[in-house]
Order: sequence, then structure tokens, then C-alpha cells
Amino acid sequence: MPRRKPTPPASRHLRRAIASAAARLMAEDGITDYSMAKRKAARSMGAENGEALPTNEEIQIELRAYQAIYQEDEQAARLQALRQTALNAMQLLNEFQPRLIGAVLDGTAGRYSPVHLQLFADSSKDVEIWLLSNNIAFRSSTVARKSPTGAEDQFALDLDDTTILLDIFPLKNQRRQPVNQSMAAAEVKTLLVSPISLPSSPPDYGIS
Repeated sequence: MPRRKPTPPASRHLRRAIASAAARLMAEDGITDYSMAKRKAARSMGAENGEALPTNEEIQIELRAYQAIYQEDEQAARLQALRQTALNAMQLLNEFQPRLIGAVLDGTAGRYSPVHLQLFADSSKDVEIWLLSNNIAFRSSTVARKSPTGAEDQFALDLDDTTILLDIFPLKNQRRQPVNQSMAAAEVKTLLVSPISLPSSPPDYGIS
């Protein structure tokens, strides 16, 4: 198997700069999509070379660092409010066994970040009918299923001035979801009382 060529130092520095700029966009402008932030940061530097683009993990580490330096108090208050909203939504949607995922869980939620939940039902129609029956306004979008265990639909609703994204999964696939990347309502309640700080390590850009 041919060995991968080492990344030139200039590209490594550029990758770090793009990761830092993407993290700033996510923290300050409310961009929640890593790919979008990455492309926008790269374009601002006149660099869209795939080899120079950082990974999502590298951007997330830069994002944590930026929030710790520039938004520490704001970030703590934001996370507490978003996690409380997440718990309220999970209690409301309790019959669909909701689990919290994403930036509100891992602590990197930026300004205007949505709460992202997974719901489990025999059919997304069950969730749709429940929302309609309870007079809860929602928006729906078509989801491209990348695997048989993927979400079959996504709904969005507003609660406490926050967007709640609902990924609807078939009930039969519930046990196939990675539970180490999600939390049930009882765990979120504990998280509100005793916030955790997820460990991170400096990104490896290959720069000595």
C-alpha cells in the first residue's frame, strides 16, 4: 500500500488557520454545520484545496478553545439554558424515547444553535400525528437516508425561542444507535446539576 505523502508545512499552517477561522464563525455567527464553516473560512483565505482543509475534530477543538477564551461566562449560561430547553422538549416528547445529541450535549453550542434530539417511533407518521393532535406547530424536511439505520424524517419546532430539531428513527433500530454520543432525559437532568467538561487534546496538524 503506497504511503501517504507528508503534508507540506505551509499546508499545515493553512489548515490550522482555516480551523481557527471556522471555529470563530461557529462561535460568533451561529453557523452549526462544520462543512459550511470550513468552506466559508477556506474561501475567505483564498484556499479551497481539500488537502489543506481541517477535519471536523480539529475545528471542534479550536471551537472549544475559542469559547473558553472569549465566551466563557456566556457559554456557560448558554449551555445551561439550552440544556434546560432540551430537557423540557424531551419531557414533552417522552413517549418517543428522546435522546439529546450534538453541540448542546458536547458543550460546543454556539449562538443560535438548535437543540438536536433523536426520537424513536414505529413510523414518523406517529410523531407527526402526535404533534398535530397536540396543536404543536412544526416544519418537516426530507432526509436522505445514508443507511438502513438512519433517520427516516426530520421535523423542527420552536420551544423557548429555540429551534428543536427532531430526527425520527424507526423504533426497531433504536438499539443500533451509538448511545455513547447521546443522552436520555434522566441523564440530561443530571447534566444540568453537574455539568461535565468533555476532554480535548490539541489538534495534530503535524507542526513541530
